[in-house]
Amino acid sequence: MPDKKIPEITPLQAFEILNSDKSSVLIDVRTVPEFEYVGHPVNAVNIPWPGAPSPEAVQDFVKKVRKNLQMLNNAGGPIESLPVLAICRSGRRSMDAAVALTESGFEKVFNVVEGFEGGLDRERHRGTINGWRYHGLPWEQG
Repeated sequence: MPDKKIPEITPLQAFEILNSDKSSVLIDVRTVPEFEYVGHPVNAVNIPWPGAPSPEAVQDFVKKVRKNLQMLNNAGGPIESLPVLAICRSGRRSMDAAVALTESGFEKVFNVVEGFEGGLDRERHRGTINGWRYHGLPWEQG
């Protein structure tokens, strides 16, 4: 069940935020093979969500996000106030990651509900009913 504290946005809304607020960051929480071989949104930062999230693994994930945001923060303000958009394949792992970031003090965290590949259609295929790629948003492989 989604955490009501985390705003859920569509890929189209995420793209709009990323284009209108240059301090916003898109964190892709999928595995490295998913990110590289399936593809990813252009300019997304890949920080995988732990497969079996233990408290230590979640703490390590948050630490990696903080490190990346510090490197990307051109505004120079506190990184906890930067807009962070979390995306995965379909929106489930990214919600878990968004909750962890919010619980760690991040103030503007969003979950991209349809994810990169979208939900399953009747034939159990992804990419045919919603998702980042379905909407024709910029993406790349490798």
